[in-house]
Amino acid sequence: MAYTHVLDGIRVLDFTQFIAGPACTRLMAEMGADIIKLEHAPGGDLCRGLPVVKDGRSGYFVQHNQGKRSVCLDMRSAAGKAVIRDLIAWADLVVENFSPGVIDRLGFGWDAVHAINPSAIMCSISAFGQSGPLHHLVGFDYIAQAYAGVTSMVGDPDGPPPVVGLAIGDVGTAITALAAINGALFHRERTRVDGQAVGQFLDISLVDFYFHCHEINVQAHTLSKGEIQPNRTGRYHPLVAPIGVFKARDGYLMLVALGEQWNRVCAAMKRPDLVHDPRFVDNEARMKHQVELTAVIEDWLASLPSDAAGLAALEAARVPSAPVLSVADAVKHPHLVQRGTVRQINDRGLGEFSIPGSPFNFSAFPDVLPLTAPWLGEHNQSVLADVIGMSGREIDKLTADGILHAERR
Repeated sequence: MAYTHVLDGIRVLDFTQFIAGPACTRLMAEMGADIIKLEHAPGGDLCRGLPVVKDGRSGYFVQHNQGKRSVCLDMRSAAGKAVIRDLIAWADLVVENFSPGVIDRLGFGWDAVHAINPSAIMCSISAFGQSGPLHHLVGFDYIAQAYAGVTSMVGDPDGPPPVVGLAIGDVGTAITALAAINGALFHRERTRVDGQAVGQFLDISLVDFYFHCHEINVQAHTLSKGEIQPNRTGRYHPLVAPIGVFKARDGYLMLVALGEQWNRVCAAMKRPDLVHDPRFVDNEARMKHQVELTAVIEDWLASLPSDAAGLAALEAARVPSAPVLSVADAVKHPHLVQRGTVRQINDRGLGEFSIPGSPFNFSAFPDVLPLTAPWLGEHNQSVLADVIGMSGREIDKLTADGILHAERR
């Protein structure tokens, strides 16, 4: 059998909204899964109203919902619930990212899903998880980040911690959920009970993902019995020098020099004398003389004709380094464009613009699938007819009764 991609044939019922859930199911769509996105009538996913919006179409929504089919219905009505039960029976996977308890109140928590379809896997994504003292709280990316001790590590040591301008937690948790889902799908395929594939429940949280991101902080603090108190160190690494952001003639360069790579920095600067300078002879000395070290590097960068010249010298000496690009610079960078890291799409409503591409690359499936984001309720009729076998008359009645909703285009 020829497959379009690695998850071709996997059927997903998607209750998600905002980023963490939709980003997970979008990546599954990129890998060929069939995603039916359930949206609550009449407005659907609240992301449909987030900027940039043109003629009622949201670029934010389009980015996170490529390749999905939209069914918009009243999830609280008896007729809407009947449709959902039929769709659960169809699905291999159910994904939701409501606040804990919401999906249960709708009548479609894990126990209900498992009773309807014992083979289905269910993944719940939330800020704090489905258990623990905080599980009942409403939360978003920044909230979990703050609770995980991550926000406290960002920014200048003498200033307040800033808001990070990225959905690191949402997207990272989406990929975490996807890893767990793929593991659960693999486990289901090789584990049978009385010949029947049996699903399981996955509890994925933003706070778990964020806490997992700590590089040094947790083990350093606990192993030192509290002697080490991790805190934000601004633009420099707290334990190794030189690692950080350095001012160049026009902008900033990121530089990472571990171990003998400091010797390469000295070679790039044509300053072999600094290798044996007592202030910089080892990492301990460099950390102690961080101010002088920074001045040496930044004075050298400022003396060059351009930032590109500094970057070229560092690269020639095999020093890990990079320009600190703006978003405007990154979307045009040849490397990111060539790899598909930046993807150009032509949306049916918004026209051409760029979105982040998939971070996954498969040798057996090198081509990008031709995906598009759905209009609200665009697939009401086709899904209900083809997937659960409803007649045109039944679908028309659900529409007339206000159970099904679709935006007019």
